[in-house]
Amino acid sequence: VARTASRPLAAGDISTLQSFIFLGGQLSLALCVLLCLNYYSIGLGAASLSLVITYPLMKRITYWPQLVLGLTFNWGALLGWSAVRGSCDWSVCLPLYVAGVMWTLVYDTIYAHQDKKDDIIIGVKSTALQFKEDTKQWLSGFSLAMLLSLCVAGMNCNQTFPYYSAVAAIGAHLAHQIYTLDIDKPEDCWKKFASNRTVGVLLFIGIVLGNL
Repeated sequence: VARTASRPLAAGDISTLQSFIFLGGQLSLALCVLLCLNYYSIGLGAASLSLVITYPLMKRITYWPQLVLGLTFNWGALLGWSAVRGSCDWSVCLPLYVAGVMWTLVYDTIYAHQDKKDDIIIGVKSTALQFKEDTKQWLSGFSLAMLLSLCVAGMNCNQTFPYYSAVAAIGAHLAHQIYTLDIDKPEDCWKKFASNRTVGVLLFIGIVLGNL
């Protein structure tokens, strides 16, 4: 698409072979990290490969590639816990994972609205094309599910007031983000997408202070 035409592979600055060599190097380093973990985590990490491999194909198959991205991208919610504890406490990890998936649906749907005109031309799919003018209602629903899941995860691992304060702040941030979003202005979509770094910072601070 026009927005990504200058990226190295699309612009022809690197060859397909060079990109595969680079990918092989990244995967090799990732494998070295994975093998340093406990056996449970090694198995859990290996289980994510099916999602990693299939995600790039999803926008050719379904209008919900953002969901598959969420399932893939938030695997760390499971792996991080198991790497420390030796296994997953599903009463905490599962709602945290769901929260991450819902968050990905929010920010990546906003991201996808940047490219919707080009996506229609080249025939790829996205939640932006699926939701159209109903996008804000869907984003509101995903945000609510995210906040509820974060609360459940917090309750199941005895989080304290700073954590829930952070969750409330995240809710306010997302509400403002969705309310002011203009899905027909790519520059505004990028601005709102990038502002999701604030969500991550707020949650991290809430977790740290909540545990302290």
